Amino acid sequence: MGQKKCPHCQEWSSWNQNIEDICEHCGEKLSHLELARNQKREEERKANEEKWMFYIQKSDPPFVVFLKKMGNLFYTVFMAIMTFIIWLIAALPG
Repeated sequence: MGQKKCPHCQEWSSWNQNIEDICEHCGEKLSHLELARNQKREEERKANEEKWMFYIQKSDPPFVVFLKKMGNLFYTVFMAIMTFIIWLIAALPG
């Protein structure tokens, strides 16, 4: 346990190194920058998950999850082969 200076009221408050801790004096969150960074990181993680061809939802049954993973695997392999062929076409003339 330590202390952190509140960015709002500039008073020192006890801090448990948790981003959800609040100031003892004004009641504002002590780590509003860390909260914003954490939220941005979560949004980026969700955006990266949705880039797959077949998005797997938590409510999908195991068989559907397996089929979607296989679809994503075949899509990735297909795109890798196509990328190699396009690179080969571009590299051969020059």
